[in-house]
Amino acid sequence: MNIMQIMKQAQNVQAKLKATQEELAKMEIVGEAGGGAVKITCDGQGKFKSIKITSDAVNVDDESLEMLEDLISSAMNQANDKASKEMEAKMKQATGGLNIPGLF
Repeated sequence: MNIMQIMKQAQNVQAKLKATQEELAKMEIVGEAGGGAVKITCDGQGKFKSIKITSDAVNVDDESLEMLEDLISSAMNQANDKASKEMEAKMKQATGGLNIPGLF
């Protein structure tokens, strides 16, 4: 393989990576807890977008408030985990399975 072919291949991978990152930024991934009482939405890069809490989840006593905080944490962790897996899968697809250190 000559240097021109390698350069062209690198440019193709770079273009695929940019497109993949743009696609991930547009995605909406939802994590939820408490049977859907708390839902967290983030993009495919794991950036927080929104939180939705059902009225059933909200009470003002200390025990319920602590439970709500735990549900929010659980939903955020689930959304981030899903986003990380989605980003890794998309990046592997974009690189054709090449393992590029620091990419994911």
